[in-house]
Parts: sequence; C-alpha cells; structure tokens
Amino acid sequence: MRSEWKPGNMLYPLPAVMVTSGDIDDKMNIFTVAWCGNACTNPPYVYISVRPKRFSYELIKKTGDYVINLVTKDLVKACDYCGVVSGRDHDKFKEMNLTPIRLKGTNVPGIEEAPVNIVCHLEKEVELGSHNMLIASVKGVFVNDKFLDEKNYFDMKKAGLITYSHGEYYTLGEYVGKFGYSVRKKK
Repeated sequence: MRSEWKPGNMLYPLPAVMVTSGDIDDKMNIFTVAWCGNACTNPPYVYISVRPKRFSYELIKKTGDYVINLVTKDLVKACDYCGVVSGRDHDKFKEMNLTPIRLKGTNVPGIEEAPVNIVCHLEKEVELGSHNMLIASVKGVFVNDKFLDEKNYFDMKKAGLITYSHGEYYTLGEYVGKFGYSVRKKK
C-alpha cells in the first residue's frame, strides 16, 4: 500500500547551510538555505535557490558572489535564526555571536565557526517560480583544521553536520560504506 500525495518537493533530507552575502567592509548578511547542492564536478559548480524578494538575493546580485557555510550541531540554533529573521532588520552576525572572516578570492565574508566555507561566483540564474536557482562556480574551499582527521581528510563525524527535512533539523551520523564498496572485490 502507498499513499499518494500532491506533487511537491520530497527529495529529503537536504544539507542545511548558512549562506553569506554582501561585503565584509559594508553590509553583509547570513541566510539559511536548504535548496542547494552540487551541480558539476569538473569544473566545480554548486547552486542555491533563493526567493528574489529576499534581502540576500539583492546582495548576491550586487557582488556576484556568495559563500556557502556548512552547519554543525553547535550552529543549528544560529542556522534556524538566520532563516526566520530578515537581514534588512537584523545584524545576524552580531545577534548570533558569529565571526565574519575574510576568504581568499572574495569580499563576501565566511563564518569562522563553520567547518567549511565554499566561495562561489554567480555564473547563471534560472528563474523557476517562487525561487531562482543561482548557479555558481566554486572559487575556493576553506576547511577548519579542527575538523580534519589524522590523514587530513574532512571528518564528518567530528563535524556533526546538520540536514533539514520537512521543517526539522537532523545530524548526519553513522558511516555505512564507501563509494563502490558494493562491487569491490574482497581481498
């Protein structure tokens, strides 16, 4: 037996990320995005989807850049807050005690407390309806060393990254296999 639901977005869970926009020397903002993902490996492209009426949309269009900041369990309250109040009326960096940092290749700030900052340059915009998809080339990836393991790999378990599903936040957790393990010959 299966229940039929109206057509809608059911591709869950999604990464919960905080996207920074604006200029570190002027007006800057943080907003929460769940509509994001990888678009291409080589060259590296990512996307976010944003409502054009949002304050951050204006800032991104002005600078041409944005930064995707991954969210940990320790940052989930800030992530939620940055998704429900407007940067037009609030200084989210200050109110959430987050530290803006300079990243090579952009004047858009990253978030110091985030485990990973991905510097993005807007290449293409696709109008889709309620949201516009902002497709960007990746200009740099900055990883906080405290989230690296002994082999200098990003340690997902140590980071405690957050996902989003139907209005709720969850942590990523248990390792279950490595790409290709289903066909790899046993030694």
